[in-house]
This record gives sequence, C-alpha cells and structure tokens, in this order.
Amino acid sequence: MPNMLDLLKEYEIPDGGAVESLYPGVRFFKETQHVRRRPMLYNPGLCIVASGAKVGHIGGQSFHYDADNYLVVSVTMPFESESFPGEDEPLLGLYVDIDMGQLNDLIIQMDLQTEFADMGDGYPLGIGPSTMDGDIKDTATKLLKALRSEREAKILAPGLIREIYYRALCGSQAQVLYSLARGSNSFAQVGRVISLMEGSYNEKLDVQQLAESAHMSVSAFHKAFKEITADSPLQYLKKIRLARARDLMVQKNMKAYLAADAVGYESPSQFSREFKRHFGQSPAEIMREVRSA
Repeated sequence: MPNMLDLLKEYEIPDGGAVESLYPGVRFFKETQHVRRRPMLYNPGLCIVASGAKVGHIGGQSFHYDADNYLVVSVTMPFESESFPGEDEPLLGLYVDIDMGQLNDLIIQMDLQTEFADMGDGYPLGIGPSTMDGDIKDTATKLLKALRSEREAKILAPGLIREIYYRALCGSQAQVLYSLARGSNSFAQVGRVISLMEGSYNEKLDVQQLAESAHMSVSAFHKAFKEITADSPLQYLKKIRLARARDLMVQKNMKAYLAADAVGYESPSQFSREFKRHFGQSPAEIMREVRSA
C-alpha cells in the first residue's frame, strides 16, 4: 500500500493553502516554503502531518506536530504556528474535523467514564500533540486511499474517520477529548461557551454573561477559560474576531472597514491597530498581498 506521503502527492493541493477532500470535514494542506511564526485559528479536529513539521506556540508553551506526532485540537483555538517543509519534500498533511456526536458515542462504547471521572482541580490545555503510532498512521493512510474516489469516500471514509477518533481516544490527549465531549464537567461547560463565542463573535459579549452561560462564577470561569485556551475570554474573543475578519478580506476580497463591521468592531481605527498588532501587517498590507497573488 502507498504511504501517506505518496497518497497526498496525488492530490492537487495549492501551495500555502488547503483544499477540501471528497468527504466533508477532511482537508489537505501543503507548504513548500518555510512559513514564519504567525497567528492561526484551528477548529476542533486532528491535524496529521505526513512530511515536514509545524511548531505551535501558545501561552509560553511550544509543541511540535510532524510525522511522529499528530495534533489534537479540542476547542476552537487561536495560537501561533510555524511551518517547515522537509529536506526533500514539502510540508503535507490532512486535517480531520471532530464530530462530537461520533466522539460521544465512542466514549460510551469504550466505557471511558470511569477512567476519566476525576479531572482534579486543574484543566488541561485544549490543544496538544499525541504520538503518531502505527495504528493511527495505518488508518490515516487507508482514509487517504479511500478519498481518491467518490464511491470509496462515500462508503469507506465514515468508518475510517470513526476509527481515527477511536485511535485518538487511545492516545495521550484522550482526556482532553473526553472532557470536551462529556457535558457535565466544567471543561465541557467552558467548551460550550467557546462554541457560543465562536458562533456569535460579532455580538457584544461580556465576561459576566459568558460566565452565567457556563453556570460558573466570573472568577472560576476566567480561571478555567485561561487554563484551557491560554487566553482570557476577552483576549480570545478579540483573536477570533481578527481571524474571521482576515478570512473575509482574503477569501472574499472584502474591504477592511466592512470586515471590521462584520466581526463586531465599531471603530475602524481600533480594528486597524489591533489587526496590525496581532498579524504584524496592516489590513492594507494584507489586501495588497491578496491582489498581487
């Protein structure tokens, strides 16, 4: 059987970008050049690298995800990432979105409730690497093979994605996935608020309102939120807004002031200042890059 790298080379993936596969929720990505450290926003999912490497940075911590370590993202997570192609190969990989219904069903079948019943006083960071063992590598390879045809993608991909979830629940980030999926603990409550924020980032939100949504005191919510995301709630919201505004500008060629308004900024000048501070480039510089690409 071809390996993951050989299979990914068969797909037409734009350099520096990502492309949807034949199955919803699975995307391929490629980088042929080193990409400096920059802000990123990952939705809940598993990032599997076949060649090259990425280095993530969040809250003073750094972690590698490469051919030996896949990345588990349990909540929508703003962080900084740097990309490195291999010596003779580009950076190539795939991203598999997490389906919470499937994850919950597996947790019940695996009877993980007892194993992870007590999380202690702290909360795990909502993102981190896990060892890419032979089982998950084999499953990812079979998935890539199935995604070459519409028939196999339709028939085989759902079971293979479910197996990838299963393998992840057997890995070192299993507790994070379990904590998010099970609705009764504080991690899951904060996870639900993060989903709310991600879906309502253009609205006026305050910490009191968010804490009430999590059924927690403001101090307990703030502490839990920062442990899970490495940001305060308002810092996190700002990063979500800026990332979504950049997406509108780059993907839909939207003017900066319109993108600012669409994500909830009332002041275009404040948006421009915070955008440049976050991305290292002004909105005008980003748009010039888009037009010249």
